[in-house]
Amino acid sequence: MDNQKLSVDRNDPGTKHDSNLSPHQTSLSKALSFYSAYGWRSRVGLIAPSTNTSLEPEFNRMAPEGVSVHVSRVHQAGAQGEQSSYQRMADGIATASSLLATAEVDVIAFGCTSCTYYVPAEEIHATMAREARCPTVVTAEAVTKALRHLKIERVAAVGPRTEMVTKREIEFLQTEGFDVVSTRCLGLGATEEERRGIGRVPPEVLYRLAISADRPDAQALFVSCTQFPTIEMIAELESHLGKPVVTSNQATFWRCMQLTGYRKPIDGFGKLLSSLDAA
Repeated sequence: MDNQKLSVDRNDPGTKHDSNLSPHQTSLSKALSFYSAYGWRSRVGLIAPSTNTSLEPEFNRMAPEGVSVHVSRVHQAGAQGEQSSYQRMADGIATASSLLATAEVDVIAFGCTSCTYYVPAEEIHATMAREARCPTVVTAEAVTKALRHLKIERVAAVGPRTEMVTKREIEFLQTEGFDVVSTRCLGLGATEEERRGIGRVPPEVLYRLAISADRPDAQALFVSCTQFPTIEMIAELESHLGKPVVTSNQATFWRCMQLTGYRKPIDGFGKLLSSLDAA
């Protein structure tokens, strides 16, 4: 998916077409078909798990002027770790993507880190691309691309989820070529109530969790889970640790900005977003 870009090829049925561009329109109406009051730079489509209350607010906090965020949801229920619960989310991606397509989004992201440890990312990309006909992002892949962009090989990883999901995460990162030198988790998320509760974990808890997991040989800290509130602490942690902090939401948004061609530093949310001009 590295070669995805925002371009319109009218002879390619897989490319998003702007339905407003009719040959029968007046010159003025054709010009106005490019207008968007809030997303004049780009419109980001975001698919969130139904219990997630952190992803959308954090995307809106990170969005620069002229970038708008538009959200659809997939149902998340059942016991954590059951293949059926992740497959249920994946099965809802087609409808969520088709709804976002009607908002003429320029890029679409599925914001769940752990789902792609159980459902192939290629399947999710294909569904979003087919329904929305625009560049696509999945969180787990965005994280690995972000770490490579920062030239990171060894990471300390923290997150709110159970040991079972954390183990799958470590396996995923190792398969992608990263050395996970340490990890800590809060053990949350086994039930729907606990998954909602992850959004209530204070940022100060993340701070202490991160400090406990850091190691001198870790080149960066990875904070997993799109439901985990993180952006309040990214800059503070980077200052204290003296190394980059990459989070699920931050990396997903960074990848969306890359694919829309945004090339200006976004300050206040860590080294990753402040390095967009070097992407």
